[in-house]
Amino acid sequence: MCICSRGSITVENKKYYFVQKLDEGGFSYVDLVEGVKDGHFYALKRILCHDREGRQEAQTEIEMHQLFSHPNILGLVAHTFVERAGKTEAWLLLPYMSKGSVWSVLEKLRDKGTSMPEKKILQIFHNICAGLKAIHERGYAHRDIKPTNVLLDENDKPVLMDLGSMNRARIEVRGSREAMSVQDWAAQRCTISYRAPELFNVESHCIIDERTDIWSLGCVLYCMMMQEGPYDLIFQKGDSVALAVQNPVTIPQSCRYSEGLKVLLSSIMVTNPQERPNISWVLDQVQDLQSRSPNTQTNMV
Repeated sequence: MCICSRGSITVENKKYYFVQKLDEGGFSYVDLVEGVKDGHFYALKRILCHDREGRQEAQTEIEMHQLFSHPNILGLVAHTFVERAGKTEAWLLLPYMSKGSVWSVLEKLRDKGTSMPEKKILQIFHNICAGLKAIHERGYAHRDIKPTNVLLDENDKPVLMDLGSMNRARIEVRGSREAMSVQDWAAQRCTISYRAPELFNVESHCIIDERTDIWSLGCVLYCMMMQEGPYDLIFQKGDSVALAVQNPVTIPQSCRYSEGLKVLLSSIMVTNPQERPNISWVLDQVQDLQSRSPNTQTNMV
């Protein structure tokens, strides 16, 4: 089971060579591996399962991948559970996207002193919405939509990844104890600068639904327009994101995208979840913008 220089691993009776490390987080590692027979590259996500609950969470992530077969949701090639040094690891073999995430693409544009063309933003955003619509239609919510969780293939087709925070879309909160439980879960699972306002201070009697994803989606759109999330700097400075999200999002005057795109952004990022639109409405608005401005400017600085 060695994962080292040209070490090989076996997943579902197929052999893969280790190529290099790609990423690592608190409880998982991602390695680039190559199929011995097909020569294709894959991303191997290894999740460390510290206890029975950790194993169940990994199993749920696997099941979420298996639930969907959609061009804008990352598929699962194979999986297995491995015992290593007395500990359990879940291995998820995933397609490898060489272009990286939306965030890494935006970083490269920022380094060049340029921005993403509006036509490209709409194209990518449309497909992100399509993937999210498929999730919502099955009665689930992603709960951690952010630029680093959207991968792009060589044709700039986005796919939603990291399905480990997904759960049922509708959460009925009955009482302060349940409210605190949901709030604690969100603090662990939903990235703070992309977290919906209703998850910071969960009310004692309320319904949390899939519109938490719509807020995060708005943050992603803002990021594609401005090359940073609306609350990234607030978090980095140590100021309160929980307080900041209670106010309407401010679009900088320097933003040179179309009025239609700005209106769409403001329509998505509504603090009150009951007034926030659903994914079908957002997708309709994106399609309308695309049909009205097929040749929107090609570049901006």
